[in-house]
Amino acid sequence: MDAIESAQVLSEIGYLLRQDPEQRFRAKAFSAAAWSLALERPDLTSLHKANGLTTIEGVGSGIAKVLTELMETGHSRYLDRLREQMRQPALNDESNLDFARYQGDVHSHSNWSDGRATMLEMARGAEAMGYRSLGVTDPSPRITVVHGLNAERLLAQSREMAEVQAQVPNVALLQGIEVDILEDGALDLPDMVLELLDVVIASPHVKLRQEPAAMTERMLRAVSHPHVSVIGHPTGRRPGSREGANYDFEAVFKEAARHGVALEIDCDPARMDLSPEMARLALELGCNFSLDADAHAPAEFAYVPMGLWMARRAGIPKERILNFLPLEQLTEALR
Repeated sequence: MDAIESAQVLSEIGYLLRQDPEQRFRAKAFSAAAWSLALERPDLTSLHKANGLTTIEGVGSGIAKVLTELMETGHSRYLDRLREQMRQPALNDESNLDFARYQGDVHSHSNWSDGRATMLEMARGAEAMGYRSLGVTDPSPRITVVHGLNAERLLAQSREMAEVQAQVPNVALLQGIEVDILEDGALDLPDMVLELLDVVIASPHVKLRQEPAAMTERMLRAVSHPHVSVIGHPTGRRPGSREGANYDFEAVFKEAARHGVALEIDCDPARMDLSPEMARLALELGCNFSLDADAHAPAEFAYVPMGLWMARRAGIPKERILNFLPLEQLTEALR
């Protein structure tokens, strides 16, 4: 296995461990090691032959044993055991997704809000990943702590985006917003602002424990909005620390499919939302998907190659994932 494939194995192990609160520290260790592999992409074969796997950042002796087995057999008995314990066995209809064909991330943040890098740094990070496009989707004003963007700040951001685009011409920058879904399902910015953007990601952030019937109506209103392109991290869950919203998933997913609104698989290891199980349901109901890092710094773009296993386990073909589309088809799908 190469570094990307191995990163996905470690990422899945971390995901399964997160479901046991007593294993949260071990889970974080596996996720951190997966991130190192996806970011640095070391030559694992050479390191294995030289007994140097523990020289990889975040890889101790225990994780090195898992990597050794992967190098020698292409398989992990530890992962098999966790799948059995968590009752999430491997399925025989996984899709074949090649990260080399991934065209670009739709969901990212910059220091215009709660990101930790400038737009230029994010664009160059996307270029280093080989991306052809990048959605810059800082949040809307509702959650004041993240310094979200109103109409005036979006206009100012568009001026900077033009300057950055001139410096990074190989990555098409898409101006967007991660707009908050309010308690009644309305969005946190007016239509006259949203209609001007390339991509609108509508996400639930607060009141996630809203009563299920009300939460269902809230999400149905959001997926029916004419300017929404994607529903970001659709349950708001954080495995091992916070349950996600509970609503009529089948009804909401059907409505999303009817309106051509994609559902996000957020690859941030703290989120992993939609889960493979939920994504499989959405696939069966006709939905398309956006596979994103939700990156707040360039290094976090590596969340996608390490989290690609979720879409693969859900059986989603690349034709149903926006990020595998050429730019012209992507922009059309986001309208």
